[in-house]
Amino acid sequence: MEAAAAAAGPEALRCFSYNQDCTSLAIGTDTGYRLFSLNSVEQLDQVHESNETPDVYIVERLFSSSLVVVVSQAKPQQMNVYHFKKGTEICNYSYSSSILSIRLNRQRLIVCLEESIYIHNIKDMKLLKTILDTPANATGLCALSINHSNSYLAYPGSTTTGEIVLYDGNHLKPVCTIPAHDGPLAALTFNSAGSKLASASEKGTVIRVFSVPEGQKLYEFRRGMKRYVNISSLVFSMDSQFLCASSNTETVHIFKLEHLTDSRPEEPPTWSGYMGKMFMAATNYLPAQVSGMMSQDRAFATVRLNFSGQRNICVLSTIQKLPRLLVTTSDGHLYIYNLDPQDGGECILIKKHSLLGPRKMEENKENDLRPPLPQSYAATVARQSTTPSTSSMPGYSEDGGALRGEVIPEHEFATGPVCLDDENEFPPCSRMLHRGQP
Repeated sequence: MEAAAAAAGPEALRCFSYNQDCTSLAIGTDTGYRLFSLNSVEQLDQVHESNETPDVYIVERLFSSSLVVVVSQAKPQQMNVYHFKKGTEICNYSYSSSILSIRLNRQRLIVCLEESIYIHNIKDMKLLKTILDTPANATGLCALSINHSNSYLAYPGSTTTGEIVLYDGNHLKPVCTIPAHDGPLAALTFNSAGSKLASASEKGTVIRVFSVPEGQKLYEFRRGMKRYVNISSLVFSMDSQFLCASSNTETVHIFKLEHLTDSRPEEPPTWSGYMGKMFMAATNYLPAQVSGMMSQDRAFATVRLNFSGQRNICVLSTIQKLPRLLVTTSDGHLYIYNLDPQDGGECILIKKHSLLGPRKMEENKENDLRPPLPQSYAATVARQSTTPSTSSMPGYSEDGGALRGEVIPEHEFATGPVCLDDENEFPPCSRMLHRGQP
């Protein structure tokens, strides 16, 4: 859920990303990075600002914790992990080529290079696995389930077709290969439970949803037929009821994941109903490509942006007890829309925030490490706070990186386990340097 960007002006926006449960927004600029809390429509609270690292082009925050991962243009091969509340560096790793993307949940941290992927144990930052010789992946396209007990990883399996490799990040082994599209992939995303995987190709006309880990196609949505588009954002709502897609066009599409044939009551016999059944029966005799196109669902809700061609990312979140669509753009703005979860239709713009320029720092009132529990859009109560789990997570696997000749280098590891609480959360440890394999 991130995007690289560039904008003219006194301060340039270089990247922006939402955290795993869509409660926080991070931006990277030519002077550093900023973190915002997304718990209010009217007010955008800045949680943290750092000007120590210029030209940040990757910034990822772990849920609402104090752990943030930063990569800058000055050192594109180095990943820095910070505890931003304490202003300390936890560790840094260096790789053989530029870092293209980073994904993380409470169990794993994924570093994606153009032709390799590194899997770290986030509790102590040990390198568990190196996936070498992946197909050339110039954009660093990959997805990681935010459910740490279900840490599936997805990445392109081909440069010419839309093949998806599904990989088990907990047990460090491939699961299956999904022939998702005819053309190369452009977008991948898991739902919050890690049970569904959505994808789009470079054509951007068809979006498909597959079951995890089986890889069976569950849904197919068509966002357009006349023109190809560049999908810039693909994301599920936290309750997995909706799937949102944005592109370089002025329209954002929101699809509803439901099987209409299973939920519709029996209709009284009418001429239109009779013809509808005849039409559906006729599709059984048509070629698979034609009949499949006819049965695809259209968008449940849409947004007409007042611009096109700008890089943007979207998320579906619940703010102040109501479902919202958030759109962040490369010119440094956050747009918030209302979403009608019952009737859909055109979403209404209710607030626009500027992300750049001077901003008053707010006290951090967030509940650290708020668990990513799926929340129904029909919910009428706010997300409840819970005590962070203290249960231990599986740690380092001695043979985790021994397959295919990968070598796990010797590090100065943290002397004790890393605790997920505010006082001892990710304490600073000796710098851990790793040189990626060529």
